[in-house]
Parts: sequence; structure tokens; C-alpha cells
Amino acid sequence: MRRIVLPTAADTHAFGRRLAGLLRAGDLVLLTGPLGAGKTALTQGIGAGLGVLGDITSPTFVIARVHRPDPAGGRGVALVHADAYRLGDATDPRAEIDDLDLDASLDESVTVVEWGAGLVEQLAEAHLGVRLDRRDDDTRVAGLEPVGGDWAGRLTALD
Repeated sequence: MRRIVLPTAADTHAFGRRLAGLLRAGDLVLLTGPLGAGKTALTQGIGAGLGVLGDITSPTFVIARVHRPDPAGGRGVALVHADAYRLGDATDPRAEIDDLDLDASLDESVTVVEWGAGLVEQLAEAHLGVRLDRRDDDTRVAGLEPVGGDWAGRLTALD
């Protein structure tokens, strides 16, 4: 697993922007880590890098939001931002995920799912897992785990 140290929340956001440069329609990114680790900050950076419309906030209570590309300056790819945190207590969380129809927009969008490990991997043949941890000094560490596809090769562009 590749690790990247992110000293501040601003660095987490900036890393999201850099990561967005590698993303394309059909990509699935799974974010894991404890509360406050920076999952939403990373997604905000991804959204900024993709050039999508709307404020990116945690979708915990709405489960999923779609951010359309900005026609004036975006890359033409929508961002689907989902949060499966509340689904962990559901009787059948996979059925809840299926009800969201995330796979319906997967081919045209970059899909980022917080708390989705063990629930959404089946949506795509390949995905990028990002584990965020927050140290006592507020430094974040991102662990990148490419799963299938050409993810390993694409991540070399982050060097």
C-alpha cells in the first residue's frame, strides 16, 4: 500500500485535486477511515479538480449527491459522492446500496463512496481504495490501494 503524508486539511484537499487528475468516468473510489480523518475534505479536492458544480459536503443524511460538471470549466465528468455510514446498521446494507442505483451512473461519473468498503466493490471491476487516518497532531496519512484495472500504473503519476 502506498502512503502519502498530508500535514494539513489543506494538503488533503490539494491531494484530492491531484488525484482528480487521474480520474475518469467509470472510476470507483472507496474512502475508509475514522470520523474526522478527512474523507470529505479529500472528496472536496476531487470535486475541485474535476470542476463540478455545488458545494461538496458530507452526504451522510442524504446518502448520495450528484455534482454535475461545470460547463464553463469542468472536465465534463460528474461526481457521485455517496456515504454508506448510516447503512452499516441496516438489516441488508447491500440492498440499501442497490436501491441507490449507483451503478446506473457509474459509467458517466467518478463515484466516490465514503464508508463503502465491503458494500460497493461489486459495482466496478476495478477500484481505488483510499484509507485515511488522522494522527494526534492532525496530520493525515492516505494509504492508496489499487484494486484491478490500470490503477497501479495510473498512481505512478502521483510521484
